[in-house]
Amino acid sequence: MAFNIVLIEPEIPNNTGNIGRLALATGSTLHLVKPFGFELSDSRLKRAGLDYWQHLEVHMYESKAEFFNTHGDKNLVYFSSHGKQEHWSIEFKNSMFLVFGKESVGLSKEIIESNPSQLYKIPLFSKHIRSLNLANSVGIVVYEGLKTIRQ
Repeated sequence: MAFNIVLIEPEIPNNTGNIGRLALATGSTLHLVKPFGFELSDSRLKRAGLDYWQHLEVHMYESKAEFFNTHGDKNLVYFSSHGKQEHWSIEFKNSMFLVFGKESVGLSKEIIESNPSQLYKIPLFSKHIRSLNLANSVGIVVYEGLKTIRQ
């Protein structure tokens, strides 16, 4: 049981390191789509991933085009605060691709508009925030998915 966690243009090394640790803990694969807002040698990335990074299955792509050319035919779901469906309604499957956008602006308008039936949100119950931290969002979705497919 595992997922493919996709970060499109991640900007914050601590988030990417924490998500890498989460991917390893859940048996998931991490896919990182460039450009990044940091260097892979960044000490914050290493600190957040600790000494686990070398055990993680991670794939890197030079661009969104390369990622979608490689995996566009797979079972992909996208996460955005602009989604109309809540993440609880996803029919999670093994090896599903869970696609998240960059911290500052999320997924591109093009991705959002091209995939309305596969676009989901994590509900927020306060009008005082726009979104959750990326690492928290990935953790919520991955563990909800694992709970669903283990039943």
